Amino acid sequence: MITPTLAATSYDRVRNVVAPGNHNPQGAASVFSRMMDQVDAAATGAMTGKAETHDLVQSIAQAEIALETVVAMRDKVVEAYQEILRMPV
Repeated sequence: MITPTLAATSYDRVRNVVAPGNHNPQGAASVFSRMMDQVDAAATGAMTGKAETHDLVQSIAQAEIALETVVAMRDKVVEAYQEILRMPV
């Protein structure tokens, strides 16, 4: 279950990456990549018995929120681009 605290934590992780003036194009990709690495580590730990299943479920939920955030951002960028294309010259 996605809680408001989990959503706020995920937002806080990517807030600095997407802040205006941040010109690091690899920033969002590296945050997402690190999150996926955490999911992989939790999955491996759960399969080998070295980590709790709860940790795996929590990391998957966080990754899902991050993916939904990235997709929503992409959709907004595409929508803005399409609006610009519709503008009369």
